[in-house]
Amino acid sequence: MTLPAASDAARPMPLNGIRVLDLTRVMTGPYAAMMLGDLGADVVKVEHPAKGDDTRHWGPPFIDGEASYFLTVNRNKRSLALDLKHPRGKEILWKLIAESDVLLENFSPGTMARLGFGQEEVLKRFPSLVYASISGFGQSGPSGTRTAYDLIVQGMSGMMSVTGPDGGMPTKLGVPIADLAGGMFSAYAIMGALFARERDPERRGQYVDTTMLGGQIALLTYQAGIWFTTGEVPRPLGNRHPIITPYDTFATQDGYVNIAVGNDAIWQRFCAALGLEDAANDRRFTTNADRCAHRDEVYAVVNDAFARWPTEELVALLDRAAVPCGPIHDIEQVFNDPQVHHQHLVMDLPHATLGEVRVTGMPYQFHGTPLSPRLGPPVLGEHSAAILRELGYAEDEVAAILAEGAAVQAPIPDTPAL
Repeated sequence: MTLPAASDAARPMPLNGIRVLDLTRVMTGPYAAMMLGDLGADVVKVEHPAKGDDTRHWGPPFIDGEASYFLTVNRNKRSLALDLKHPRGKEILWKLIAESDVLLENFSPGTMARLGFGQEEVLKRFPSLVYASISGFGQSGPSGTRTAYDLIVQGMSGMMSVTGPDGGMPTKLGVPIADLAGGMFSAYAIMGALFARERDPERRGQYVDTTMLGGQIALLTYQAGIWFTTGEVPRPLGNRHPIITPYDTFATQDGYVNIAVGNDAIWQRFCAALGLEDAANDRRFTTNADRCAHRDEVYAVVNDAFARWPTEELVALLDRAAVPCGPIHDIEQVFNDPQVHHQHLVMDLPHATLGEVRVTGMPYQFHGTPLSPRLGPPVLGEHSAAILRELGYAEDEVAAILAEGAAVQAPIPDTPAL
């Protein structure tokens, strides 16, 4: 890893000075807000004072009462436990909006308007705000009112129809990809809207509408292209690639190895490394199109060759031959991988009640404006009093707000930033 120059270390993070008002819960919205927080934004997570984010209760596993699910997507945020139905709570939310650059919500369509904070009313009062909504299927349309969970969207987007074993049951991905992609696309769109505002002489914000359905369809890429081009409906092929051969998972003496023979030159190197002279010269296998047309024969060659090798030795052999390959790691192996640690993909962060929590790291590195973790996942209402003071409330007013139940402060001191 190339360390940033000393002068770069003093530069602010990319979103330093940007405040994000995060009204989201569960996965897709919190993931988007976390991405913005990781880049330096001050993310104020507004939660229901009694129960907080739904995922605070999703488990097991729990760590001393804290749900590991919640901990995974809520770093670099401050928690304000606020009752949005309480008159004083609404007053506080308007003050927060006035101090924010971004409002992010993922309530069911129409909920924000019923609370008195719909995008038209808010943007009329604060035209420089970026108001972002994430929903399952959109704010309108024939499916706009459907309740969206990741599994439902994976199924309706076509993603499950191309995932899983050939001839088997449609299968979802092992992570909530509809939630995650919706969050990532939302964060990307918010960044674009903020950039557009910076270039606008009137600093106008705008409404950004992102859907989980749209995110999944965007990820269909070449699978959609197959249908657009041929009219053929793609089907699940296990780990096999529909248009590249061999590109799959193959058994070894003691496990499995993935290979990706992405072009004809790689095929020749693959054959040379394994001593497969006959396959290298076989006209049925000369080009990728040929290999796709004779996939069963190619697989017979590969399966026979791999059965002679232990996984570790085979990966080393193919690596030396510059053939894209890799073992199948479980989660424990992933987080013991030296490359994962070299890339800072594991972080230990402070936590108000747990002392420290371990989370995944940021999947990018800025070498001009270096990123650094600042806050661990908050407990419910951890920063309520501090945020109220920042909004200009005097100590007696903060005490009154808490006494009224419009907001709740966790009975612990604020967790220091890193």
